[in-house]
Amino acid sequence: MRSPSRLSLKVPLSVLSLVAVGLVAPGCRHAVKPDLGPDRTVEAGVPVELGSAQEGAAEVSWDFGDGTPARAAARTSHAFARSGTYTVRALEGTKEVGRVQLTVVPRPVLRAIPADATVAIHVPQLRGSVEPLVEFYERLVGPELARRQIEEAPFLPMVLQSVRGTSTAVDPEEGFGLFSVPAFEGSVALLGVTDGQAALDAVVQEFEAGGHPIQRKEDGSVVIGLSQEEPVTAFLDRGYLYLAMPDEEEPQEGAPVETQAALPDVEGLRRHIAGFTGPGVSESPLLTQLRGKVAEGHVYLFTRFPEKEQEGGFPGFFSSLRVTDGRAELDGFMAADKPVLQGKPGPVPELLQRAPVGPVAAGMLSIPPEELASWIFGAPGSTRRAEALESWRQEGIDAEALFGAVRGDVTLLVYFDAPTFYRNFLVNKRPEPRGSVLLEAGLTRAEPVVAALTRAFESGSMKVETVKENNVTRFRMRVMDQPLVLTVAADRLTLQAGEALEARPRGNVGAGLRERFGGEAFGPSHLSLMVDMGRLRAELEAPQQVPGVPPGQLGAAKAFGEAFLDQLTPFDHAFLDFTPEQGGARLRGRVVLRVR
Repeated sequence: MRSPSRLSLKVPLSVLSLVAVGLVAPGCRHAVKPDLGPDRTVEAGVPVELGSAQEGAAEVSWDFGDGTPARAAARTSHAFARSGTYTVRALEGTKEVGRVQLTVVPRPVLRAIPADATVAIHVPQLRGSVEPLVEFYERLVGPELARRQIEEAPFLPMVLQSVRGTSTAVDPEEGFGLFSVPAFEGSVALLGVTDGQAALDAVVQEFEAGGHPIQRKEDGSVVIGLSQEEPVTAFLDRGYLYLAMPDEEEPQEGAPVETQAALPDVEGLRRHIAGFTGPGVSESPLLTQLRGKVAEGHVYLFTRFPEKEQEGGFPGFFSSLRVTDGRAELDGFMAADKPVLQGKPGPVPELLQRAPVGPVAAGMLSIPPEELASWIFGAPGSTRRAEALESWRQEGIDAEALFGAVRGDVTLLVYFDAPTFYRNFLVNKRPEPRGSVLLEAGLTRAEPVVAALTRAFESGSMKVETVKENNVTRFRMRVMDQPLVLTVAADRLTLQAGEALEARPRGNVGAGLRERFGGEAFGPSHLSLMVDMGRLRAELEAPQQVPGVPPGQLGAAKAFGEAFLDQLTPFDHAFLDFTPEQGGARLRGRVVLRVR
């Protein structure tokens, strides 16, 4: 008897072939398994590819786990509307043949803005950002005006409905923004949505309610007609609703009127947005460089300049605005390819060290004089500078000599005179502001400045008295019925207008401003500005008696002044400072509202 092993060696090859065919015959077929890939994180609104592209892949039923209807296909694409964790299953009948877990996160608004955007303003997410911004704006301009302006702005009514929980079409975890790209003459708004069609319909309904004509196109976009403006176009792409708003071209005076103006390429913009892949502007090298230099905020601005427009070597700017409890803080940084102000320090502003105390507004500029001349006239040797110098020469002024006499620091202080204001108000029945303006500019030489002022006054119609004594020249005049004196000494030019300041004590006003606003504001190499309405209110409340004014009338006038100021502005003080830093320049700002 032969062994089994010897028998198996004599099995014909044809029998083996029949067995192999039988294994793949109907009923015993091994289908290509659906390819779902590994568990992973994806972005809301962005389609995810699932299944097998191989030939012969079997059709399966896809259960996406997000409540949407199942779909039968060998390969499918699906976008998840909302954040969350979803289990996607591939089914053959009731049998599960594959599954994958997908963690869906919000799609950042900067990833929905094309990488070539030149300007992008964005709120990273609606929830937690929109509420403080709206509250601050309502307090700043008043609730009624704020409501009207919000209702007229694109997308903002839908944004507020979302954060208040009255709309589910908008995604409160995603963002809102406004941007511009070279391919489109205009601006584009975008808003993260969970139900794109519902959000688009809501926009259409808003415009229809306003009487604007609507044109729905086959590609799903909507063209909205606006009176006296270019029509706007709304469309959807990967979880964001876009609104393209073309610039309205105004005809130049004297230019021929064309029979048909070329409209901005909205279709090209749509293709540009739908066609870009990757991270959009979010991973721009310039933005990456600037992002770490700026504090976190509720809303951000990113601007970059094309190379041909980067005059002075500034490739771009990034800033944030943060709002908390009636206080808005601006922090920005401008990148520079070379040291700002050529790395030279500005001169010390001397007036602030010995000024009358209590200004209600202050401004100071401190930069090297050659940089000041370049800002005003243009760089040395440039066409702009040559044209500016020639223009001044024709007026009889040697501009080069004039700016050669300037040290580079200019300081402006504004004071309020409450007693004079009340006296004028009660006697003349006119609530005219009364106070003083004090300006000082450092000089290296007096002669060019005196020559330029003398030339200007001689060619004008203003009556000016000129007095020279002890190497000091004074120009006296009246402007708007107020006295004004320009004093030119060897090291400074001083302007004083309005009421006398001799009664005010003097002190180191600059030290007080730096202590209040920090960051060496109002110091060398800074451009600093401040308006202090809180100080103005204190000045109005201070007088207990005014010569020639009965106490009863003074009390009524003080009540009127306080009420008038409350109607005029709600903020306590505002501040702005610009100064060079390593790698560029820092911009800081602050607006603080009055405590209610």
